[in-house]
Amino acid sequence: MPITDESLPVQARPDDEELLRRIQLGDIDQFAEIINRHRRHVTRIVCRRVPADRVDEVAHDVFVKAYVGLAQFSRSVAFEHWIAGIAVRTCYDFWRMRKREALPVSALTAEHQQWMDRVLAAESDNQFSEEARRREATEVLEWALKQLSPENRAVLTLVYLDEYSVREAAQLLGWSMINVKVRAHRARHALRTILANHHREHGHDST
Repeated sequence: MPITDESLPVQARPDDEELLRRIQLGDIDQFAEIINRHRRHVTRIVCRRVPADRVDEVAHDVFVKAYVGLAQFSRSVAFEHWIAGIAVRTCYDFWRMRKREALPVSALTAEHQQWMDRVLAAESDNQFSEEARRREATEVLEWALKQLSPENRAVLTLVYLDEYSVREAAQLLGWSMINVKVRAHRARHALRTILANHHREHGHDST
């Protein structure tokens, strides 16, 4: 029976760097092991950012881009972090290519309306982030996020929902820190505007 990486004890398995070295030397079959190791990590990132029925497709695209771009992997960061950046940018590209879709407003319940009230009242970034992570936020936030630009959606998800620092978000998106700061401010303002307009249009204006 041939010895494979899966049959070796964990401590004896080659690390990511060794696998990548083998791949770059022409042993492309080793990329299957890279996929096995990082599939859960990539899927976890993707499933928070694209519709459930497109997760597998987008995750597949992430690994294709990683394979094609291996020559650009400098090893100055962990492979896990590098592929996380590819995953985030692939999700961003997904929304750039996809027309915005609004969920029917009738699907939003009274509980959702109350959550909107609290978000509109939140003055600080911390208050905003706390409200965005509440249970009732899931459906209404998805409804609102789909109406944002791909750029605003990407940075808002990273900074306010996933709680990455501005520096980390910049690395994942491949943007400058100042661009992330400006986008984060605009994204939060845009989301609040969407929610406020919804209240006015449906008789829930609290002003």
